[in-house]
Amino acid sequence: MLTKLYKLEHCTYCCQYHVVWTPRYRGKVMADTYIKLELKRIFKFITKWKGIKILEWHIGDEHIHLYLIIPPKYSVSYILCVLKAKSSNWLKKKTKKFPKGSLWGRGYFVSTIGINEFAIRKYIQNQQYRQVDIENLKLF
Repeated sequence: MLTKLYKLEHCTYCCQYHVVWTPRYRGKVMADTYIKLELKRIFKFITKWKGIKILEWHIGDEHIHLYLIIPPKYSVSYILCVLKAKSSNWLKKKTKKFPKGSLWGRGYFVSTIGINEFAIRKYIQNQQYRQVDIENLKLF
């Protein structure tokens, strides 16, 4: 699979990342279809504003997966800070469902993507089939 290269004024790059984060209050906080659509709209706006490309995404009930191409002028931590802060503020103003404070948990997972691009895309696309319903999970 050929990888597309991107250009800035003084560099050529292909910085691909798989990022995952969760809401602060675990549980099916994002189960509502309206919230998922609103998050997608917000992410599209922010990524267009910052010049980031979203190649794949999955907004689950309890976590978010994004496959991003981030220009080298931005750090991954800065972009995640912007995505989480802006989406939290906009979503809380729009829905009035969430308590004060940040909607998102403090941490995140990030992985660079190289040869495993196809595997990562499939993993993100199949997230909706991999979710385990906690209530139906039998431990004993």
